[in-house]
Amino acid sequence: MRTEVVERRLSSLADLSRQGKRINGLFRLLACPTIWETAYEAIAPNKGSLTPGIDPKNTLDGISLARIEGLMARVMDGTYRFSPVRRVNIPKPNGKTRPLGLPTADDKLVQAAVKLVLEQIYEPVFSERSHGFRPGHSCHTALDHIQGTWHGVVWLVEVDVEGFFDNIDHDILLRLLEKRIDDARFLKLIKGMLKAGYMADWRWHATFSGTPQGGVISPLLANIYLHELDEFMETCRLRFDRGQTRKVNPDYSRLQSRANYYRRYRIPALRAQGDEPEVQKCLAKVEELLTAARSLPSKDLSDPGFRRLRYVRYADDFLIGVIGTKQEARDVMDEVKGYLAQNLGLRTSEQKSGIRKADDGASFLGYTVRTHTSGRVQRQTYRSRPVLKRDAARSIQHHAPIAKLAAFAEQHRLGNLYENRGTHRPELAYSSDAEIIVLYNSWMRGLAEYYKLGTCWKDELSRVYHIWWFSLVKTLACKHKCSIAHVCDKLLSVVDGDQGLWFEANERRRFVRVFKLKHIRTDRINRDSRVDQGRARPIHLTTTDWLDRLRASHCEACGPTDEPLEVHHARRLSDVAHLSLMARMRSARHRKRIVLCRPCHYALHTGTLQARLDHRRLEVEAG
Repeated sequence: MRTEVVERRLSSLADLSRQGKRINGLFRLLACPTIWETAYEAIAPNKGSLTPGIDPKNTLDGISLARIEGLMARVMDGTYRFSPVRRVNIPKPNGKTRPLGLPTADDKLVQAAVKLVLEQIYEPVFSERSHGFRPGHSCHTALDHIQGTWHGVVWLVEVDVEGFFDNIDHDILLRLLEKRIDDARFLKLIKGMLKAGYMADWRWHATFSGTPQGGVISPLLANIYLHELDEFMETCRLRFDRGQTRKVNPDYSRLQSRANYYRRYRIPALRAQGDEPEVQKCLAKVEELLTAARSLPSKDLSDPGFRRLRYVRYADDFLIGVIGTKQEARDVMDEVKGYLAQNLGLRTSEQKSGIRKADDGASFLGYTVRTHTSGRVQRQTYRSRPVLKRDAARSIQHHAPIAKLAAFAEQHRLGNLYENRGTHRPELAYSSDAEIIVLYNSWMRGLAEYYKLGTCWKDELSRVYHIWWFSLVKTLACKHKCSIAHVCDKLLSVVDGDQGLWFEANERRRFVRVFKLKHIRTDRINRDSRVDQGRARPIHLTTTDWLDRLRASHCEACGPTDEPLEVHHARRLSDVAHLSLMARMRSARHRKRIVLCRPCHYALHTGTLQARLDHRRLEVEAG
């Protein structure tokens, strides 16, 4: 199938999906080699590209055009069989473990090709309140959505799903896929992924439910599964919301009316009579009335005619906001639990689920989300005249939990946050000063970049920064066997108000700064490339550089060759240090991938590549 035909077909999937039509002919798209080449390009830069599944030899290292064509042919003729995933348990912050499934490289490539097609169908119809594992969305976009639209929320409803990825019902998931896909062979391929099983302790186990965490396509399938919940919550919102605006608070209105009476009628009349002492008394009375009014909300916060339901989801973590009574919040929670159990076959945790008062806050994506009424009055300009404006009542705020910050300090062994004492890292004494500073900077910058959406994030992170800074200078003092004062006065320099260190790199001096919280930019949030809601991500099926190099019959180690070419995935750039400068630069630019002939690739893995190159050079010189 020609590339331009596949591109036109892919671009048409979004419109068909928005129209609610069932789409067929998807399996035939996998007959286009460029689909597979694009899928490889999507997964090759990942850190886990060399992580093996049950077959240690089945990784992306050594990928070639022949291997991709053979894989595509087996998928198209129906002879391809998915291998069981290798299950490993990774620790969770609470001390428990989470199962992680590691597929083979061939399975990753097939999953990436299927995902590429599925994204064109489902991304245009996914809810704008779904932010997990989607292009153009992140944890920050979910939190930013709350910050912009959740003001006035009274109750926060937390519903925790137990073991979501492990309890996805395969039959329900396939029925959901059949709503939009009318292609039996394409669905059979997805079913093969789900039913491949897993290996644990060298024993095969069947998979009757769940999608393996670690699979390329698992996040997308999870979003497809919970898209039903998004649509259900939208139905609940339309049924729950009522009223255009809240009624005016009668006490606030009464105080304002009395103040307006004095200003419009009483004071002008007294001034006409020339009774200035009485005018001053009335002015004081007006100020007293306005001060009392400012202490009250202008709207009736418990207006029974005004109700709102808010909802946001990131993967299986979702939060519901309710403007209403606690009983209404309880009814919403029960309705959601019933829908999850009856329609999606998911259980909820009674211990972690509950209704929280918005003023007390609830945990979501590592933040504490809560409302706050400051009552602060600020002078602003409205239509070229100064006015006083209060902060909104029950405005939403994000805060960094102290427990999360303490766990961060403990994880990186910076010190004890509660005791406000930083400790040194003696194992770093053998690293260079610049390496120590860069490492410490990466820790603190990562924390600050995530929590920079907080309302008072600098104040909250300043405690962590304090022990982080002391841990850094104590580590440097331990390395040089000197005092902290000597490190600050002699070792570190000050440039443009920032402390840092001069060091020699590539025959020139460079300056590495010690990170400060002021270096964080707060004018943007962390997201992938921005994608307009309701549009599919465009896919350009064009030849890539690595593909051109594979077809060029030119080994980057030994030059022109008739041998088959393969892509070598270097774990470290030092693995290709003996190659030419251009080859090393190209390898670094393409995430440590380099095209080699099969003999050179084998020699590189056995450590004899340099000897092979020397032997070939002697042969050329000998004529």
